[in-house]
Amino acid sequence: MTTLFVNACVRGEASKTLELCRTYLEGKEDVQEVNLAEMRLQPIDADFVEKRTRLQRAGDFSDPLFALSKQFATADEIVIGAPYWDLSFPSALKVYVEHVSVCDLTFKYTEDARCVGICNAKRLVYLTTAGGSIEGANYGYDYFCGIANMFGIPETHCVAAEGVDIWGADVTAILEEARAKVRVLR
Repeated sequence: MTTLFVNACVRGEASKTLELCRTYLEGKEDVQEVNLAEMRLQPIDADFVEKRTRLQRAGDFSDPLFALSKQFATADEIVIGAPYWDLSFPSALKVYVEHVSVCDLTFKYTEDARCVGICNAKRLVYLTTAGGSIEGANYGYDYFCGIANMFGIPETHCVAAEGVDIWGADVTAILEEARAKVRVLR
């Protein structure tokens, strides 16, 4: 089983979210990691859209610009590691989603114009940490629930370690509680 780990932990080794991700990925044999901080993907512009659309219409998915979409579409499981920033996640993750969201690779349209997901993954796991309390406003996870639905991924899960930057918080205990939840998901 191939697990695609989309690493949006832009702080690298200092990331508490990355700690949670490593707990989840521990023992998994076939993990492919996409490190967004290292990739430095560019936002999609008009030239990119024109090229992608032209190739899509020709049914030519051999160009390297489709590599991320193909990787996402063929993974058996998707793990998103993203710190909670500004009610969602770092912008690099949105840019990544724009790169993988390709008609006829991750989704398609039926003859009656309904969107149908065509990804292999059976589940998407969203792991995050927040300096304060999310308080029901985890729009990053909500966004990925929508993406999972669009791409045909039937199961989603979220584990969030909240309050890790609050003065006096027992960060070790907060992270251990989240790690315990992550271990149950594995």
